[in-house]
Formats: sequence, structure tokens, C-alpha cells
Amino acid sequence: MDRLDNTIRPYAWGSTTAIPHLLGTEPTGEPQAEMWMGAHPGAPSRTDRGTLVEVIDADPQRELGPDTVAKFGPRLPFLLKLLAAGAPLSLQVHPDLTQAKEGYADEERRGVPVTAPHRNYKDANHKPELVCALTEFDGLCGFRDPLRAAELLDGLGVDSLKPYVDLLHAHPEEAALREVLTAILTADPEEMARTVTETAAACDRLGGPYAPYADVAHHYPGDPGVIAAMLLNHVRLQPGEALFLGAGVPHAYLDGLGVEIMANSDNVLRCGLTPKHVDVPELLRIVRFEARDPGVLRPEAGPDGEEVYETPIDEFRLSRYVLPEGGATHDLTLATPQILLCTAGSVRSGEQELTPGRSVFVPAGEQAHVSGTGTLFRATVVA
Repeated sequence: MDRLDNTIRPYAWGSTTAIPHLLGTEPTGEPQAEMWMGAHPGAPSRTDRGTLVEVIDADPQRELGPDTVAKFGPRLPFLLKLLAAGAPLSLQVHPDLTQAKEGYADEERRGVPVTAPHRNYKDANHKPELVCALTEFDGLCGFRDPLRAAELLDGLGVDSLKPYVDLLHAHPEEAALREVLTAILTADPEEMARTVTETAAACDRLGGPYAPYADVAHHYPGDPGVIAAMLLNHVRLQPGEALFLGAGVPHAYLDGLGVEIMANSDNVLRCGLTPKHVDVPELLRIVRFEARDPGVLRPEAGPDGEEVYETPIDEFRLSRYVLPEGGATHDLTLATPQILLCTAGSVRSGEQELTPGRSVFVPAGEQAHVSGTGTLFRATVVA
């Protein structure tokens, strides 16, 4: 197995302390938002044999196993991350596989450079994702019932929100959510900035269920995404709880440290809370306008102490082992590739000792026996 040396991405929304605290290193004062583990070309993990991209490219059948290569091609189909949000991320959705292929092909035909700031589709893949909380973790996930959203907006007492309240009452669910989000994102920027300012003041004054949106408005003054965010469910995960984000579900992470796993894709369409490009027509084509429960996931106990976070896709499978002091050795050998990440305690796998934030890549079929006291996450595929 290969010990991984991983890149930390300094996105502006990142916490300055959460990842250093986990790793046991001194904060630099700069945001440390995400630590990437995998073979994404943007920041591949490094091993003694070269980058993980180079290692897999040299012999994909050996590293990934024949079943994984047959199903997903000669590349690692998932990206594992530590994600540390110190400020809200952009409000966003991801396309399904068909939409991603169509969107990518269209932009390729039109000659839109892949590095262009207005490019929507960096690849032809979908991007389902799962985030599992290591600390209390706040996020927004999926639309509220339109009547509940109307009640929340109406309770602010802001006159310029009244048209949105009326729309949410006047139409069936899908039409109501579509019309309101469209109206928010296409409103006159100056008028919307005033509405957001008044809304932020009301959220500050009222607190309670409005407090998360007051914080969002503090970070993104005047942004229409502040109003759009109030259409979504607010959820607070406790450590060990998770959210699965499928195609078309609007979401944003607000605060906290978690383990995130996703299909190996960069495709994001933004709704707001960002200075980046927002393609409203394409966004409205991708969003699924349906109210839903956030669907908090708790791990399901499996054999040999493994706790599995069940999801409906095959590109990744995330599970957790909580190893008690003096416990038995666990055999984690699989016919599929794995990344093992320690998040607490000290776990030994072969000659590798894993402490919090340290990880290894285990090639398909390679023996993997773990022991120690701590928490270990296992990322693999369903092949």
C-alpha cells in the first residue's frame, strides 16, 4: 500500500484551524479548505512511486482491479476529501450523467475553453457526493415545502419579499419553486441588494431559525443567493451523520469539518453565494424543483465492525471503522481499490501507522489488515 501525501486547497471559505488541528500542525493563518485524496489531475495525491495518477496510469488493471476498470475505465472513479468550511460555500447543484455528457459536448462544439470562467462543464461526468460530519456540521440541502418557505419569508416582515410569498402560495410545488427561484435570480441587482440588506437585518433581529441566514448574508452582502438559501432546508449534522447530494439537488455547506467523497468530476452550476459565474438558464434546466427531506444518513452496521453509509450510486462507497482499545485486527482486503483515512486515534495497517488526517492507497487485491484504537474511514467503489 502507498502512504499518501495530499494537497490542501486554500479556498477563501476554508477554516484556518480545523484541518491543522486534525493533523496536529500549526495553523498558517491562511484558509485550509480541502485536503484532496485521490487521482484527480487538479491535485493528485503523491506516493513514493510518483503521483497516484502516474501510478494508476502505469498499470490500471493491477492498481484498480479488472472489475473496476471494466465498469469505470482506467481511472480512480472517486475523490476523497477532508472539507473544512469556515464560511458558507456557494449555493450549487450538480448535473446527472446525461446532462453532463450533453453539456460538455455542447461547450466543446462551441469552443468554450475548459478554463473559461463562464464554462459550466469541465468534464462529461456527474458529481454525486456524500459528506460525513467529523464535528457539528451545518448545511442547506434540498427545497423546503413551498408553504413552509413562504411562512419563513413572510415572518421576516420585509415588504419586498411579499411577491415571493404570494408565488409560493399560488402554484403547485414544482411551479412555485421554479417561479420563485427564477424571480430571485433574475431580479434587478440594485433592488435585490436592498432586499437582501433588509432581510439580513430582520434575520439578525429575529434570530432562532433565521440565524443561519443572517450569517450567510454577513459573508455575502447583497447576494441573491441569500434569499434563495431560505427556500432550502437547514440541517445540522452531528459527528458521524452524513448527507448524500444527488443530481439536481440545491445545496450549500455552511460550517464544520467533514469527510467528503464524490464522483471524480468538477461539474458545478452555481445559484448564488459566489462571485463566480451563474448561468441562470442552464441552472434552471438542471435543478430538480421538488421539496424533499434532507435525508440525514447514519451508518448501517455491517460485518466485522464496518459501518456503511448507503448511497444509490457505484462510483464510491464510504464506510467507517471505530476501533476500540484492545480490539481485534480487521481484514480490509478487497478486489477493488481503497483509500483508508484515519480521523482519530492511531491505526496501524501493515508497516503504516495512520494518525489523524493521514491516509493510504490500497491497490485492488492488496492485503490490508488494520488494528489499533481510533476511527478509520474506508473509500472504495461498487464494481
